[in-house]
Amino acid sequence: MTKIETVSTGAGEARITWHTAPEARRVLALGHGAGGGIEARDLAALAAALPARGVTVALVEQPWRVAGKKVAPAPRTLDTGWRGLWPALAAPGLPVVAGGRSAGARVACRTGAELGAAAVLALSFPLHPPGKPESSRAAELLSTGLPTLVVQGGNDPFGRPEEFPGVEGDDAGGRAVSGDGTAYELVGIPYGDHGFAVPKRAPVDQDATVGRIVEAVGDWLDGLR
Repeated sequence: MTKIETVSTGAGEARITWHTAPEARRVLALGHGAGGGIEARDLAALAAALPARGVTVALVEQPWRVAGKKVAPAPRTLDTGWRGLWPALAAPGLPVVAGGRSAGARVACRTGAELGAAAVLALSFPLHPPGKPESSRAAELLSTGLPTLVVQGGNDPFGRPEEFPGVEGDDAGGRAVSGDGTAYELVGIPYGDHGFAVPKRAPVDQDATVGRIVEAVGDWLDGLR
């Protein structure tokens, strides 16, 4: 079942599109990036597939997006919008996993612990601006204090899997990694860019790539306590 809810926040009106599981065990809240909305291929695929696995997916549109603006506001404003949405996300009374893609992943990492999230899902975490690895945002990822899964494209200019703290070599498989004493999990998506698009010449097609993302996230959610 799908329903749309409008929520007032300190940053303006936000919108939640609920994809409800018949017998939900948890809620996965997913925010979009700074350059797109909830129609992103990974968000849409997770919303379509996970309710069958007992996960209600809440696709969150930040106030700036609802208002039709083209440029995302400062991180603190994104955090304000997310905090304002949280009571609605927690209203079903289920554990809530805070997640998102790109800028939305950063919001989830920064606010997850304070809001009482059960875990954090970071899709296409922007580890650094393209071409500027010295401007690392790893501290946001490493400070969640919660079970955290990163799903990262192998060709993501914002940070390839092997660039993440504690990752050795270019292993694209899912495994536990650590950096600065903090453990998290990372799943690499071979050939995927920041939007998980794969080149036509790649030995894997787009459907298989999206399927890998859905499977990895679903298995990780199943393993949470």
